[in-house]
Amino acid sequence: MQTNFTAEQLADPHVAASEKILRKCVHCGFCTATCPTYVTLGNELDSPRGRIYLIKDMLENGRPADAEVVTHIDRCLSCLSCTTTCPSGVDYMHLVDHARMHIEATYRRPFWNRLTRGVLAAVLPHPGRFRLALRLAALGRPFAGLFRRFKPLEPFAAMLGLAPRSLPKASRSAMPGTHPAAGPRRGRVAILSGCAQPVLKPEINEATIRLLTRLGVEVVAPAGEVCCGSLVHHMGREEQALEAARRNVDVWLEEVERGGLDAIIVTASGCGTTIKDYGFMLRLDAAYAGKAARVSALAKDVTEYLSTLDLPQQEAKGLTVAYHSACSMQHGQKITMAPKTLLKKAGFAVRDPAEGHLCCGSAGTYNILQPEISAQLKARKVRNIEALRPDVIATGNIGCITQIATGTEVPILHTVELLDWAYGGTKPAVLS
Repeated sequence: MQTNFTAEQLADPHVAASEKILRKCVHCGFCTATCPTYVTLGNELDSPRGRIYLIKDMLENGRPADAEVVTHIDRCLSCLSCTTTCPSGVDYMHLVDHARMHIEATYRRPFWNRLTRGVLAAVLPHPGRFRLALRLAALGRPFAGLFRRFKPLEPFAAMLGLAPRSLPKASRSAMPGTHPAAGPRRGRVAILSGCAQPVLKPEINEATIRLLTRLGVEVVAPAGEVCCGSLVHHMGREEQALEAARRNVDVWLEEVERGGLDAIIVTASGCGTTIKDYGFMLRLDAAYAGKAARVSALAKDVTEYLSTLDLPQQEAKGLTVAYHSACSMQHGQKITMAPKTLLKKAGFAVRDPAEGHLCCGSAGTYNILQPEISAQLKARKVRNIEALRPDVIATGNIGCITQIATGTEVPILHTVELLDWAYGGTKPAVLS
């Protein structure tokens, strides 16, 4: 794609990076075939190619974002299916991240949209606030129908629809501390506690810690860790995201200095994609660029790390698992085979749903901010999964678990919960 940025514009490192990305696009349109919003809406401007044109026009002309640009960028899930498809290697992720930053800096959103996004940014990254908000959801649930009838309040109805009726007890796995290896130590890792996941499903990290310690790996939950920053990052609130990244970099590198780390284990693939991008996000920060790159290199999805431990083949469990590959796993981190290989080795029959490349519609806060499109994608995903008639669904991202669970009666678990059971742990309650 030909670009016409001025030398003054290219002096901005963000613009310079985006200009290089734009030049790689050859307008081929392969991305449209695998873009969930284009497949759903059929609008060229809701495809990666269409958004690239909008972003190019906005940045090249140095103009503020307008309502049209914001509408189509907001509809992007950041699922990154387009990057897997693109034959030219267009780095769409960093381009749309820059567009969101530009929107945040130059566009004043309508009041109700600002309020919704402000609430999400203030609540979701903080486990204590999030837990309180979910408890208060019981008071708001009777008003959900009213919220749906008033378009600006639809996101609040979506929040109430996603909120669980009851919450599990807080787990010690989310508390700082060291979980020693059982027997001779063969490794030492830190684990990301997370923000939403320990509130919604603490058993994921519990299963991870049990499994790793049984396998001889010491697991450290460091003090001072915060949200990975992905939730605010995808809202264009870059300073908040970078501040979270810096805090985590300091915490994890302190742990490296204290006792060494083989990996930073991440059990939510959405978080993993962001942490692996810390090196890029903080590249312009002289004090943190090198440190962030070290952390990104250490970050590993739990299945990525388990694949290095050479787990033994287990007897068949007689259960069929539909494996849902989260977008942040398959497109963001390019991890496609490791989770399925581990499940097969653990004795499960693993099947892939049709259209596995398409997003389930969760995408961080997307199922709240874009509830109608999200609902269509969820229905499509559930149909494809249920067509397999599985005994259980497995995936590697808490957002996908929460989203899909609201559309099916088939039990859904994190991949590591099944692996923990297969290698000596307790059977997940939903399968008993």
